[in-house]
Amino acid sequence: MPSIFQRALGTRFDRLHPQLQRRFGVGLDSGEACVGTGVMNRVWNAGPVVRPFLSLGRRRNILATDTGTNLPFTIENYPYADSYGRETVTFVRAFPSSRFDATMIYDPAQGEIVDYLGTHQHLAVPLALSVDDRGGLVIRSGRQRLLGPLAVPLPAAATGTAVVTEHYDDQAERFRIAVTVSNPWLGRVFGYWGSFTVSYVDVAEHGVPASVRPRREDARR
Repeated sequence: MPSIFQRALGTRFDRLHPQLQRRFGVGLDSGEACVGTGVMNRVWNAGPVVRPFLSLGRRRNILATDTGTNLPFTIENYPYADSYGRETVTFVRAFPSSRFDATMIYDPAQGEIVDYLGTHQHLAVPLALSVDDRGGLVIRSGRQRLLGPLAVPLPAAATGTAVVTEHYDDQAERFRIAVTVSNPWLGRVFGYWGSFTVSYVDVAEHGVPASVRPRREDARR
């Protein structure tokens, strides 16, 4: 079966740079995980106005609280079948003193990827994917839904829209990524950009580390 990104992009997947096709082709059928290691040239946030939210999110690995320049960075993309039988891919991003955890599935009813944020899948966010003229992947988040006992859509003013662009730099032989999160009232509130290289891991041989899987899973989307 094609990877979750192949299913969500359809024929557009073939327009990705070959290095991105392999990276986002990670899935149960590929048998590979992708582990990236690099440096973020800058990690920033809007300061006091968002610190309470970042502090709350840090407890459950939602958004990074680090700021600074030239910060070490890793990203772990492991495929596995979750407790509901859904093909899932981890997106665990680690900075020097904080982590940003997410797990992604493909929703066939909507033809899109759903991103679950945090150690307990607290938020569900639909993702819109596109391919730019460099063969890079562009990801834009949709309206967030709070999971757990309440399970309600969150108002736009209380959340942010994330835009992620990732492309491959042939000259440097590195992946380059830029992330910006914006709020309709506050403007840009969080972001980072930098580059990394990747290695591919045989999942059958090495398994999926327990550290990258969420502590709780939610069937709602």
